[in-house]
Amino acid sequence: MRLAFLRARLRGDRGSTSLELVIWAIPMLMFIGLLIVGGRLAMAGNAVQSAAYAAARDATLTRTAATAQVAGENAARFSLDSSGIDCVTRTVIVDVTDFNRPIGQSGVVDTTLICRVNLSDAGLPGLPGSIDIRRTASSPVDPYRQQP
Repeated sequence: MRLAFLRARLRGDRGSTSLELVIWAIPMLMFIGLLIVGGRLAMAGNAVQSAAYAAARDATLTRTAATAQVAGENAARFSLDSSGIDCVTRTVIVDVTDFNRPIGQSGVVDTTLICRVNLSDAGLPGLPGSIDIRRTASSPVDPYRQQP
């Protein structure tokens, strides 16, 4: 009787649940990490897009191409700083070629914003150390604005 009981105990599945938990824990943690990185990239993309729109809008509110360039760069910088997105490097390109058209002709100001986001702190294997997020925006220039 005692030998049968001992054989039954040795053949049981005791401990297999703990082993399954350990086996599944690593993929689940990696999946959660990927969700976090995806969320960070989505938030950074939205902030960069918003900053590009702000730069284009502020550039079109000025009267000269030189001040439009400065206003666009300052608006993009302020928008990114206030959003809390930490760009390792950022590049703001404000295209004001249509800004110098004669009165009555419409044009647009195009802005391109490139923000390099750091991913090295995520700690997931296979991820690059950083990634560039590039967004563009356009805003129409008032064809009847007063020029200096």
